[in-house]
Amino acid sequence: MISRITEALFSEPPQETLYHYTSLSGVLGIIGSRTLWASDIRYMNDSAELRHTADLVAREVAERIDSGHSRPQLLTSFLDWVKNRITNGHILFGASFRANGNLLSQWRGYSAVGKGASLGFNPETVSRCAQLQEFRMGRCIYDRHTQQHLIAQVLDAVELLARDIDDGVEREVYHQLFEHLESDLLRLAAILKHPSFEEEQEWRLVSPVISDYRQAAVNFREGRSMLVPYIRFALAVEDHEPVALDHVFLGPTPNISLSMNSMKMCLAKHGIRPIRGIEYCQIPYRQN
Repeated sequence: MISRITEALFSEPPQETLYHYTSLSGVLGIIGSRTLWASDIRYMNDSAELRHTADLVAREVAERIDSGHSRPQLLTSFLDWVKNRITNGHILFGASFRANGNLLSQWRGYSAVGKGASLGFNPETVSRCAQLQEFRMGRCIYDRHTQQHLIAQVLDAVELLARDIDDGVEREVYHQLFEHLESDLLRLAAILKHPSFEEEQEWRLVSPVISDYRQAAVNFREGRSMLVPYIRFALAVEDHEPVALDHVFLGPTPNISLSMNSMKMCLAKHGIRPIRGIEYCQIPYRQN
């Protein structure tokens, strides 16, 4: 039942240019390696969506229990399991794209010192690369009513799954049952974002769910305060094919002309000629 939900949510292909905000160092790494680093979503800057999903489950559980649900132990066991598995369970790696490539909030996050760019990837190429690598692309959901409706369907699936189990069993019995839902629940959590992020119009690229990171191609990079697990996502279908960019925004910088020129030179050196060119963001650079 949850599989049908996630399949529907990840079935819509993106049509618009997919923008990825990054630092100038990130630009060099992406176009040079023709890969994107997909981070463990628990370590991403905006990973609060995982906690947001747990909050949505808690709200639905509370409403059902307050309404006199006949199996409160089942519901509370599921909530406890969700809270634990979100931080200690299987791993899902993700990378973020935006439908809007020129957002002030994103420039503040990626170009605080005048070193940012927004790379506009061709959506058909990204979708093709995702298909070849068994990644999925999903449009993030911000509407609270839609989110709560989806979580209600998840709870319906939990009740259906446990229909043949008698009440009063040990919680471990329930937890073993819930494991059947873990992969799909994690995919769902990856695209349920807090409504306050709606302006980002995010598309989330997500990996297959990994249960054993030691056997997977997991690498580690330095984050702001810890090591961050990541895997590589290839951005080209064929070997030695340049990255397909539709458009590039250059972030706020004190040296617009020189920065625009060097960006054009760098892309051309790697065989990249964005269809719609390179554009300055038109946002004044400020040092403070």
